[in-house]
Amino acid sequence: MIRDCNSNYLESKDIEIQLLLEAIYLKYGYDFRDYSKAHLKRRIMHRLSVSGFESISQMQYQILYDRTFLENLLTDFSINVTEMFRDPPFYKVFRQEVIPVLKTYPFIKIWHAGCSSGEEVYSMAILLKEEGLYERTQIYATDFNVEVLAKAKQAIYPIDDIKDYTYNYQQSGGLTSFADYYIAKYDSVILDQSLKDKIIFADHNLVTDGVFGEMHVVICRNVLIYFNRELQNKVFKLFYESLRKGGFLGIGTKESLRFSNHFEKFKVISEDLNIYQKKFEV
Repeated sequence: MIRDCNSNYLESKDIEIQLLLEAIYLKYGYDFRDYSKAHLKRRIMHRLSVSGFESISQMQYQILYDRTFLENLLTDFSINVTEMFRDPPFYKVFRQEVIPVLKTYPFIKIWHAGCSSGEEVYSMAILLKEEGLYERTQIYATDFNVEVLAKAKQAIYPIDDIKDYTYNYQQSGGLTSFADYYIAKYDSVILDQSLKDKIIFADHNLVTDGVFGEMHVVICRNVLIYFNRELQNKVFKLFYESLRKGGFLGIGTKESLRFSNHFEKFKVISEDLNIYQKKFEV
């Protein structure tokens, strides 16, 4: 009997979470409905525990009428929504289609916008090392969240994630053993510190800050899904103006440039993986 009550309780929590995500989408246009339910549930329950509300439904009312409270929850959602070599086919196509072009340049500038806790930045650093480009590359890794930026600078990650990261690395076309890039210590791994040599971490807000100029590559994956259509267009303009002609733009698999005001100014390199190249004639 007790087990049945607990089951019903958990089911009700899941329903409340679905309604909360639907409410955020309908009110603000931020679509988290296809995000990992387990991850979102952990973050929502964390916010519930520190907010003092008795239920998710009570918290939903606050979110609908208090933008600041929503932003706190968005910050919760943004933490750890990343992993090394996330979406391995993206890195495989990047290696096959973009790297040959980058090899023709004497110096390369890459901007990782919304870099979160740094896993994808270090993934790119590894890829560039394996392709012999790292020493002539400058990577700018930016995020508005100073807490995750601090974590990114540390380059220390839970050892429990390494099995998944190793699998991603292998599927992305990695050329050696992923274990070459870290040392294990207690319950964490410390990435090879040389991976930091060409990375500059900086505070930058895509919503309020300006152009990050003359980049050969802009990577911003799984960030725009937080934004509504109007804001996405504003950010795509920012990316367009930050890229030099022939530069590449990589966005998340759930995001698309196709419906933006700037789609015609880019050539599609991979429609499935959302890799684009800024046209030379514009």
